[in-house]
Amino acid sequence: MASASFFASARLPTASLPSPKEQGRGRAAVYVAAVPLRAAKGPAQMLMSAAYSLGVWDLQHFMVVVRPDPSQSQVVVFDFQPQDPENFYALLSVISQRQIPGVVLKRKLQRIPKSRCWFIGFSDDDGVEVANKFSEDWSTHLTVGKHDCRHFTNGLVECLTGQQHVLSYLQATYSG
Repeated sequence: MASASFFASARLPTASLPSPKEQGRGRAAVYVAAVPLRAAKGPAQMLMSAAYSLGVWDLQHFMVVVRPDPSQSQVVVFDFQPQDPENFYALLSVISQRQIPGVVLKRKLQRIPKSRCWFIGFSDDDGVEVANKFSEDWSTHLTVGKHDCRHFTNGLVECLTGQQHVLSYLQATYSG
């Protein structure tokens, strides 16, 4: 597991965290990012955007960002969400806490997101390979509050860095 201690440095502003380039030579850097929840166009989408802008923690979508080579800017993002997050019936299922089909997504970005993205630590193993294996084994039956993006993020971060319950800690540290 990672030797860099997230909990020792998490109270510092994001910009003050140790640079992954400085500490992670040869190891994958692991981040957690928050983005607005997706919803059907119209009032629901406007509500989600407003909630994100106001920093409402429970109305944000979380994902894990892995930088395989700390000297490079390209990253790989892993997240878990409904198969069709903009579907009205998905919204009803979310409200009623019924199980809906989910999907684990993996995509590449050219750089780390600039806001609401926190450096967590390093993976001693091949971070992308570990995240791929974790994602393959993840059940895609999504139930908000029981098996959703938060559970996926916490589980993957723990698998990559050994840090447990990272979202609870981030919420307490960075709320707002």
